[in-house]
Amino acid sequence: MRVRAARRPSPQRPIGFGSVRSVRLVIARCSVDYLGRLTAHLPLATRLLMVKADGSVLVHSDGGSYKPLNWMSPPCTLLEADGVWTVTNKSGERLVVTIESVEHDSAHQLGVDPGLQKDGVEAHLQKLLAEHVHTLGAGYRLVRREYPTPIGPVDLMVRDPDGGAVAVEIKRRGEIDGVEQLTRYLDLLNRDPLLAPVRGVFAAQEIRPQARTLAEDRGISCLVLDYDALRGIDDPSQRLF
Repeated sequence: MRVRAARRPSPQRPIGFGSVRSVRLVIARCSVDYLGRLTAHLPLATRLLMVKADGSVLVHSDGGSYKPLNWMSPPCTLLEADGVWTVTNKSGERLVVTIESVEHDSAHQLGVDPGLQKDGVEAHLQKLLAEHVHTLGAGYRLVRREYPTPIGPVDLMVRDPDGGAVAVEIKRRGEIDGVEQLTRYLDLLNRDPLLAPVRGVFAAQEIRPQARTLAEDRGISCLVLDYDALRGIDDPSQRLF
């Protein structure tokens, strides 16, 4: 059954995200073109278009896990005109969605999100590393835990001995997804002239080789955390070997 929204944004009306506090979901047969540092094209198919309250626009398919096929991160502007969505960020990059037909178009108020509740070990690792920030190196100091970005908080923001900003993302197991998450945080944080340049540290009890390779390729440092040592349980002087 096709469901049509009772109200649609008027043509040529730019959508300002500052006042929009709902998530819009559109299921449409569409093609998508990304025009920016590189070009990419998604042929005509039925997809889920998501416009989030933070300003991000995401294009999903029924497959490919949870990751969008393409997206535009805030701050950006969405303009709808004659079945074409043009999403432009402040760098001038564009995501152009050409819609052939719409099967569903709705908006939903989600309210205030309490945020991600980390599992006990991961949350404790964050707390311990904040308390023992010298684990990152001599002269490091903590700025804030859960430092906010438009797409969620990075675990720690610290300053290195030279005063440079360092964003630290902490995982129990270091996977490629964690590196991708930190990369998105760094992209947004480096747009802030009061912080930039911001470099990244990916910290985990175990870091998979593929994740380490990706992190190093993107200029992100890796740190393996010793949970017992951070808790003060591990005493090297008591070891036999």
